[in-house]
Amino acid sequence: MTRFDNPALAETIASISVPDPRHHAQARSRLDSLTKPLGSLGRLESIAAQVVAIRSGSVDLPLKKAVYVFAADHGIVSEGVSTYPKEVTAQMVMNFLSEGAAINVLARLHHAELTVIDVGVDATFGDLPGLMHCKVCPGSQNMLNEKAMADSQLMTAIDVGLELARSAHEKQQTLIAVGEMGIGNTTAASAITALLTKQPVAAVTGKGTGLDDASTKRKINVIEAVLQRHFGDSHSKPDALNILQCVGGLEIAAMTGFFLGAARHRIPMIADGFISTAAAALAYAIEPKVKEYILAGHCSEEPGHRFLLQYLGLNPILSLEMRLGEGTGAVLAMPIVESALRLYTEMATFASAGVSEAKA
Repeated sequence: MTRFDNPALAETIASISVPDPRHHAQARSRLDSLTKPLGSLGRLESIAAQVVAIRSGSVDLPLKKAVYVFAADHGIVSEGVSTYPKEVTAQMVMNFLSEGAAINVLARLHHAELTVIDVGVDATFGDLPGLMHCKVCPGSQNMLNEKAMADSQLMTAIDVGLELARSAHEKQQTLIAVGEMGIGNTTAASAITALLTKQPVAAVTGKGTGLDDASTKRKINVIEAVLQRHFGDSHSKPDALNILQCVGGLEIAAMTGFFLGAARHRIPMIADGFISTAAAALAYAIEPKVKEYILAGHCSEEPGHRFLLQYLGLNPILSLEMRLGEGTGAVLAMPIVESALRLYTEMATFASAGVSEAKA
């Protein structure tokens, strides 16, 4: 299987381009002309310049913010890698729809439109308001015994993300947080991280939803067995799509497609925590130009997240000792991004304010 077996994916990859460096330079020039000492707004300046360059030199305010939460189950849960049963995935989806989860609170507070997507939850929801029905299959397979997804399942899940990115573009959404829900998905993310970063499994695997030391050790052993089964002792970096197919999951595949699709449509994205960033890293492995369109919302307490951020070369906006997921850390970073853009557009320049500039 090659990454070009999917025409929509191939077209998306071919359509992604790096933001014009002239727009970045123009943004930096304006930032330097604002009534403040050079560079005194710190990272707010680089955030503003990145988003302005992504948007081809223009910023439409107020931002039209959105958060997408992709949900799916994982067959690997049967190996005891989570403190929670897989039924919690469906229960949390219902909690999202009844507006009782952390992401609901933060999305309301920061005026981000929330979209919940069933990509592969092992439950039948019926016609529930607020839920996007994009189920590929009722969860990925147990990756310890077989590939997490068949070829067609992988490509269909990626297509879900590509289509949602196209829809976000049509809705004229201008800042998007990417989140997830799936019991067992830290196991998949740890496997992805070990393969992409070439770090030992033990270094990139954490306690997930609260495993004790013995259960964490079992989780590490399971992941090592998974990697041995699918990739053996190979020291070459596996193809990103092969990684996705072997370890899953469906929500990670859909997020990977979403990151690629949103980059094609020049939409700034904020990756959330460990699992969301694993999908961003896979998208980057498929097409490195994707990185130019991604901001890291925060640094998770999951140890593998730091390795993924280093792999992507991203500096997280926040560090709040969080490990929740759902897109919460990404939405919390939205006001920082919005503040940077307000400063960029609304501050006076030295010339317009009649303020003398610093002497050389």
